[in-house]
Amino acid sequence: MAFTQAAPVLANPYLDDRMLRSLVKRVCPANQLAGLEQVLTELGDVIVTDLDPRVQRDYRFNPELTHFDAYGNRVDQISLSSHWKQGKAFAAHWGLVSSGHDPKLAQYARLHQFTRIYLYHPSSEFYTCPLAMSDGAVRCLQESGNSSLIDRAVPHLLSRSAEDLWISGQWMTETSGGSDVSGIETVAKQDQRGRWRLTGRKWFASAVVADMALLLARPEGNSHGADQLALFMVEPWKNEGRLRNIEVDRLKDKLGTRKLPTAELRLNGTPAELVGEMKGGVKLITPLLNTTRVWNAVCSIATLRRALALARDYSARRVVFGMPLLDHPLHQETLADVQVELEAAFHLTFYVVEQLGRSEYTSSDDPSHALVRLLTPALKLYTGKLAVAGVSECLEALGGIGYCEDSGLPALLRDAQVLPIWEGTTNVLALDVLKALRQVGGLQHWLTAIRSLTAQITLPEMESVVKQIRESATAVAEWLQKRSATKDELPAGARGLAFTLSRTLALAVLARHAEWSFRAENDPRALAAAKRFARLGTIRLSTPTGMEARMLASDIYA
Repeated sequence: MAFTQAAPVLANPYLDDRMLRSLVKRVCPANQLAGLEQVLTELGDVIVTDLDPRVQRDYRFNPELTHFDAYGNRVDQISLSSHWKQGKAFAAHWGLVSSGHDPKLAQYARLHQFTRIYLYHPSSEFYTCPLAMSDGAVRCLQESGNSSLIDRAVPHLLSRSAEDLWISGQWMTETSGGSDVSGIETVAKQDQRGRWRLTGRKWFASAVVADMALLLARPEGNSHGADQLALFMVEPWKNEGRLRNIEVDRLKDKLGTRKLPTAELRLNGTPAELVGEMKGGVKLITPLLNTTRVWNAVCSIATLRRALALARDYSARRVVFGMPLLDHPLHQETLADVQVELEAAFHLTFYVVEQLGRSEYTSSDDPSHALVRLLTPALKLYTGKLAVAGVSECLEALGGIGYCEDSGLPALLRDAQVLPIWEGTTNVLALDVLKALRQVGGLQHWLTAIRSLTAQITLPEMESVVKQIRESATAVAEWLQKRSATKDELPAGARGLAFTLSRTLALAVLARHAEWSFRAENDPRALAAAKRFARLGTIRLSTPTGMEARMLASDIYA
């Protein structure tokens, strides 16, 4: 009988994840620990036994748009996958949004929430996208002070009932403006009854099936510029399931995130509610963007963790040249590098999650606020890039079968590619890191965090790691000082700066956790990961030289 290769098996993603189980034990308060571990174990069981098998069986499905019914009526109906149809029930049951706002959990609510998202995302068909926007909408509305909209929308966004739960969209991008929203052309006018109505074209509207959406528009009479935009909330659907003065031109034919219906919309006098003032909408929506960027980072490391879990399990089952693939030294080295990159990014991500949770329960002068402002764009750009490269390596580790659609790896790779793009590309985020360094004195807060973390690392065998962290921090400070007066060099080197900030802090938080794990759990594996990550390097600073750099770029692209 011909040989048939055994497929990789997905284990319970909580019980199988040393990093996550160890982090939860270190961070979660004792009176919350047992409850969180039970939730994560049960969620892991559901993912393995029900959710992921259904997603894999449905892998060929793509949403379809039907413009007209049999009698020529415009209906703009969108077909959804089975999981998307049940997404609200799943999100409500597991508290995927509401747990992050549970006052009983206080500053640890975000830990409870994002550990669930970390397990759920790779089997979610990117239902995490509207959930992230829903979470961000809660923050945005709460900080707006608009009591009528808070009372109307927030209880729905945080509901634990599938019937009452709303999901939110975020319809920002237009053909004239993506990251640069100053080009937005959607116009807001008040009708005879004083109700706002929006007219314009939204070019990349994710989660078009959402119950509500936040979007920017320019009130009639406002001048050009981003600061003259206002933030509006729309409820797109009538009770009978028809859109309110909205037409769906088409669904986007995307590289990945294919189960997520993303559309081009035309607003034709769509009724809307003004969230804040008649200008300043960009500032008002910032809490939403910061929240969704943290979601993006958690989804990035979750995607890489899933790909690596499949690659490792496969390598233990695949026999080549007389022994398991996992026993071949070069294959071990390859997967080990992916593992330590993941491990550092994992601990950095949850460090930011901790800071976010703390910032939501402290006054504005607490250092966590400045850290969140600086680290959120840096984390998002770092983890997004890492996910694409790491998942690609894991797909390659399966050889030809990894390149086949029904292995599940191609979908992970395609979906990973959106992570460096959504909510700001790498360059946009790198420039935002520079802005944060200026706005909140970010460098000093970053250096203080580095000093605090390294002070907790006392094992003699970690001396070289601590030395590298400190040298990297010094290199960042000196690099910024030398370029602070140079108009061109600072933005030209912003990518390298952001990656260095991220990798240095990632090594510090990984090393801090490694020492705790060694002492509290008698587990040396995180120590080994920290040392190996240090050997991979933390400094990614570049030294562009103004006009020379631009001339070189011109020569290359001519």
